[in-house]
Amino acid sequence: MTASPSFLGLPDRLTDGVRPRAVIFGAGHGSTYPGKDSGGYVLAAGAIRAASQDDTPLIEHWDFDLGGPLFDGKPVCCVDAGDILTTMHDNAGNRARIEAKTREILALPAVPILLGGDDSVVIPFLSGFADHGPVWILQIDAHIDWRDEVDGERCGYSSPMRRASEMPHVAGMVQVGLRSVGSARLTEVEAARRYGSRFVTAREVHAQGVEAALRHIPEGARVVVTLDCDSLDPSIMPGVAARTPGGITYMQAIELIAGLGRRARIAGFDLVEFYPPADIDGLSALTAARLLVNAIGAIVRQA
Repeated sequence: MTASPSFLGLPDRLTDGVRPRAVIFGAGHGSTYPGKDSGGYVLAAGAIRAASQDDTPLIEHWDFDLGGPLFDGKPVCCVDAGDILTTMHDNAGNRARIEAKTREILALPAVPILLGGDDSVVIPFLSGFADHGPVWILQIDAHIDWRDEVDGERCGYSSPMRRASEMPHVAGMVQVGLRSVGSARLTEVEAARRYGSRFVTAREVHAQGVEAALRHIPEGARVVVTLDCDSLDPSIMPGVAARTPGGITYMQAIELIAGLGRRARIAGFDLVEFYPPADIDGLSALTAARLLVNAIGAIVRQA
């Protein structure tokens, strides 16, 4: 477990045996590519928690993003369980621990919230929902992440949506925020389209609003949100490994989260690919912390 302050000063457990609605946990490493160093991502969860500390005494104040206090006037119902132990290049072990923690939280039952880590942590996170399907995926990302393998590794950060498409409990996916060029070649795009993934580019979101993405999610569906920080414009999220102009705005991101909470049910949430060594004046950590607050607020407001 981490010794750093918890997110928003949240407890690590609720009293009197009360079950939490959501449980936050961090995982610094997933499946690192051979010869690569993913050490910078280990700092992400701690940086997000640190960025939330100024708001800790304000947790009962009115939040204009949410239209009320974070917990909607009710008792605190989210806990921060700290970080699970992960080790760079212990790819199979890391995946097993992330999946086990996800299953443990779902069994409470509660909504798991994962702070990564690069995008490879998403694969075992989604695997953890195997007994809790069917689920849809709302991927908020600049890239489609559909590579089958890179340097022999099939579970790295370029492959989470490809692996998700092979999971029987995943009913479908919407990929929003796509722009510019990345690792996707024509073969990956064709494979994603054959699967039935719905692509929604950043340009479409800017032109049509978040409904361009939300309309593809079946009403009432259980949805896992995977939010890659490079989906946001680097003017507000510079702390990523692949800065790409034209990303979605903070307001679009929180409206995606809130709109999903109204249309469907958020079953899980992860925030990944925040790379603190590239951050500028803590801006990315602050933005990530606010995104997480909005996710918790949307989960709390679900029926």
